[in-house]
Amino acid sequence: MPTRHQTKKVAETETAPLQTKLEALTTLLERPEGATMTAMIAATGWQAHSIRGAIAGALRKKGHIATSEKAEGGRVWRIVSAAAV
Repeated sequence: MPTRHQTKKVAETETAPLQTKLEALTTLLERPEGATMTAMIAATGWQAHSIRGAIAGALRKKGHIATSEKAEGGRVWRIVSAAAV
């Protein structure tokens, strides 16, 4: 019979997130329509300056090239080129 601690450990692994916040951001940016800052904030819970930093730093280090353009609903960011893995 499992102890209380073993049962708790199993329950924690079952509820682990499927994606990291950076992976969620990448998924949004890889969509053909891209993502607005509002959508990226909602998906990650990060502040706008943190998202811009992740795009400029972490995603670029992984080999992604991101662009942004002004659209009717505001600025839209997209990944235009991904790293060959």
